[in-house]
Amino acid sequence: MTFSIARAATAPHYTHSKPRLAYTRSGDGPPLVFLHGIGGNRHNWRRQTEALRTQFTTIAWDARGYGDSDDVPGPRGFSDFADDLARLLDELDIARAHFVGLSMGARILMDFQPRYADRVTTLTLCNCFYGFEAALSPDKQREYIELRERPLREGKSFAEIAPRLIESLVSPQCPANVRAELRASILALRTESYLKTLRASVTFDRAAELEHMHIPVQLIFSAADQLTPVSIGDTMLGLLPDARLTVLENAGHLSNLEQPAAFNTALREFLIAHASVAAFA
Repeated sequence: MTFSIARAATAPHYTHSKPRLAYTRSGDGPPLVFLHGIGGNRHNWRRQTEALRTQFTTIAWDARGYGDSDDVPGPRGFSDFADDLARLLDELDIARAHFVGLSMGARILMDFQPRYADRVTTLTLCNCFYGFEAALSPDKQREYIELRERPLREGKSFAEIAPRLIESLVSPQCPANVRAELRASILALRTESYLKTLRASVTFDRAAELEHMHIPVQLIFSAADQLTPVSIGDTMLGLLPDARLTVLENAGHLSNLEQPAAFNTALREFLIAHASVAAFA
């Protein structure tokens, strides 16, 4: 089975400022912003934006260097993503929003919230680590690099590394159509941008900031996640002042793709509990 990103795509909007960021926007209600993972793009959130757009204004972006967004020559600082996010909110005239991030998207939000705290209503952090060395064992750190960076540095293509990478990200029960969708996302990556983002990720550490995030946070982790196991979520739950943890069964690292119904239910219940009652009248 094949999956075409173009088949699922809607024409993106773009920011006016540079680098140009592509995003989709739909629905009506409180703003809800989705941030994809290091191997993804905005289309990975279509099951969530379609389910929640009757209650929220849903926004899903392509981070710089991904999808239809521009890249910038030279090295990448991880904080570039948070500054881009603030710029996107400014252009959309959004003062505050709910945010959902998976993996790298969640790390961007852990960097964004301490610097732009007045713009965050809630955070949903999914299948993530809060520090590369602090949260991942040495074996997992090596695996993270060897599956992703080393093959590309040795000249392999994304098509060549996709099968092994997919197996590391999904559960044994993952449906064929989700595997095909994930492969399409991987093949859409740009090598240099991906490598720059990997380099920025391995220096990421926001453990010290978690205890100061005095906002409602939902953690979503998966029972079959090989990269960021539930034990990381348990640790984050103990560090965050106001957090809840939801564990999804029969899902790997990409919980929103493998278990969209359960993911959407958990997300909707959390957001309704922390959004204006008037928005759901």
